[in-house]
Amino acid sequence: MQDFETLKRNIESTRDLESVVRTMKTLAAVSIRQYEQAVDSLEDYSDTVYCGLEMVLSKTRAELTLPDGPAAGTIGMILFGSDQGMCGQFNEQLETYAAEYFVDSELNNRNQAWMVAGSRMLGKTLDSGNVVDFDFSLPGSATGIAPLVSEMLAKIDQWRHQRRLSEIYIFYNQRETASTYKPHVVQLLPVDPTKFHRKQESLNASRSLPLYTMNRETLLSRLIQQYLFVSLFRACAESLAGENASRIASMQAAERNIKERLLNLQAEFNQRRQTAITEELLDVVTGFEALEEIE
Repeated sequence: MQDFETLKRNIESTRDLESVVRTMKTLAAVSIRQYEQAVDSLEDYSDTVYCGLEMVLSKTRAELTLPDGPAAGTIGMILFGSDQGMCGQFNEQLETYAAEYFVDSELNNRNQAWMVAGSRMLGKTLDSGNVVDFDFSLPGSATGIAPLVSEMLAKIDQWRHQRRLSEIYIFYNQRETASTYKPHVVQLLPVDPTKFHRKQESLNASRSLPLYTMNRETLLSRLIQQYLFVSLFRACAESLAGENASRIASMQAAERNIKERLLNLQAEFNQRRQTAITEELLDVVTGFEALEEIE
């Protein structure tokens, strides 16, 4: 059993820890908001890129293929994890999801090349026996997403030719509620023109046909580059929001444990204090009775 002073110190340190956990939970909630705003701010630009691609591809129905890409080459796997801890099974669940994603498909026997964002995800991927070609550190705020995506795009172009990639997929955790998320996958390349046909109705609503004056191949290439940027930016921002959602869940669990520990410590402290008071009262009574007997 702990002594009286040790109990007091444990209660104080547990209360300090509770304050830290509460602060971290608040910071995670604030971070989620900034990454949500980053995704929201991207929507108008994304719609513009999608409309541009719909315009250029309006007469193209055949699926696009990557230049110099083999028909059955290596599959590129891009994983967005976390740099920081205290986010539960965030990295483990995504790494497992990515590793098992092709198990029941015809792509299961293909070689895989890995690109990872997040030092903790890098560790999990390497521990699973995968060779990571490129790894990146994640930004600490929404303003750092664009530079990271630009760096990744430069490496993806190099990666695609070096490893002869036929397809590239992005894996990330997508936030669902304030404290929950689930793994999500997006096929980055090759680009399928049919995914842009949803804009056809909005194009037809205009009284004039959309026109472009620059070379079609040049325009298409630049629009595809912007589409890749938008896709990676959204995946990174949503992953960071999902990371903070996982952190909120972890902090909530920690907060419950801390409150339970505080109750136990406080109950033991009260019991020890009551015992001490009782002992002091008994000493006083015993002393008083002893004095009476002497008199």
